[in-house]
Amino acid sequence: MTDSDTSAGARRAPFTDLRQWLAHLDSTGRVAVMREGVPLQHTLAAIAKRLDGHKVAYFPRPGGHAIPVVSGFMARRAWIAEAIGVPESGLLAHFRDAAEHPLPWTEVPAATAPCQQIVHRDVDVLNTLPVPTHSEHDSGPYITAGLVIARNPVTGVQNVSINRIQVHDRQRMAILMLPRHLLAFYKEAEARGQALEVAVVIGVDPLTLLASQAIAPIDTDELEIAGALHGAPLDVVKCVTHDVRVPAHAEIVIEGRILPTERDAEGPFGEFPKYYSAREYREVIQVDAITHRANPLFHTIIPAEMEHLLLGSIPREATLLAHLQRSFSNVLDVHLAIGGVGRYHLHVKIRKTHEGQPKNVICAAFGAHYDIKQVIVVDDDVEVHDPLQVEWAVATRFQADRDLVVIAGAQGSVLDPSTTVGLDFSGGAPPAHLQGVSAKMGLDATRPVVYHEHVFTKVRVPGESDIDLDAEIDPAGRVEFL
Repeated sequence: MTDSDTSAGARRAPFTDLRQWLAHLDSTGRVAVMREGVPLQHTLAAIAKRLDGHKVAYFPRPGGHAIPVVSGFMARRAWIAEAIGVPESGLLAHFRDAAEHPLPWTEVPAATAPCQQIVHRDVDVLNTLPVPTHSEHDSGPYITAGLVIARNPVTGVQNVSINRIQVHDRQRMAILMLPRHLLAFYKEAEARGQALEVAVVIGVDPLTLLASQAIAPIDTDELEIAGALHGAPLDVVKCVTHDVRVPAHAEIVIEGRILPTERDAEGPFGEFPKYYSAREYREVIQVDAITHRANPLFHTIIPAEMEHLLLGSIPREATLLAHLQRSFSNVLDVHLAIGGVGRYHLHVKIRKTHEGQPKNVICAAFGAHYDIKQVIVVDDDVEVHDPLQVEWAVATRFQADRDLVVIAGAQGSVLDPSTTVGLDFSGGAPPAHLQGVSAKMGLDATRPVVYHEHVFTKVRVPGESDIDLDAEIDPAGRVEFL
């Protein structure tokens, strides 16, 4: 089945349940079921990586564990659009509309919440859950697809994010928190001498998974964006040990607290830039309970592969497009290139009206998100989702002495290893305030607004886009050699 065959036109509503979505993918030949007992250490991740972007990998009894593992159900852009129920061309607009018009969730009783059908209070994480070890030098088993949900200690409004979590023992896990909303919540709780109550939710429907990555203001609950994506309020339930609300139809929920002042070693771990992040001392989650559906599924994301990269890039694209269009109505589209790990390299399409305009767009893009390291601005005759067309625009419309913008010493991604080159590691990892200091580069790959004759006219053959090759090719025709 092709992407066009699986377009949104064949269905009327978004998928609201992980099992429903997996059943749909299975019925259309997009799920590969592995042999039982695939080892959780490396082998599971190796198989899922080979299938990433082609088929969902389903592992029954991995490592002899009763709970199956699934990976790769969001590994193609067309699949994500299909899950929502929109054409691929409408994906960013639909996500942007949901982010701008969130729907408050609906709380349901625990008795009706599938995620609390089974409750474990005597907790042993690795005995209860099939947590894989992914990459060669990873320091242990990691939860990579857990939605971490916490409440702002000041306002009570929730935040949802995906954070890597290393499982150390029965009830203790280390978490990486980048300088975003979850870390702000934790620092506020720690300043008060309090633990931050959290839930780690594993196995949610594709829309809720996508919504978790929205770039939204600090007091925006991404579960409300998930509701808007669904077109109806999301059902949530209160955790059994604290007041955090979680998606009621999730597969697994780990309830716990991020402890004040305590730190455990975490890493190395293979991250989205396709390099390992260093071993450092990170904040600690004390696990208090695990709840799950009867016969749950465990979702793992293979780091730095398509499911990982697309889940981060699509919500960012929607936010970046909205940000740029507020100042530049002639910005038409954006794309975070997969070659730039879906975070660092941004391509922007504009309908250029004034010379110098692309450089303004470049500066605005750098200010929109600190992860962005390179921006290429192209004209409206270039498809920003096609890296060959973007490279062609750079090759034929860009001159470095005229069209290059370089900004030194800006904040960038702390996971970009090139930002720490030359720093003194004698005392261990660089201090936090020096991590991620990056140079930014912008390329104006647009043609002049006015040019001589057809110098910058893109070559095309009249009628090429209208040709119906099936009608023109004679399937019974043969080449005759004299």
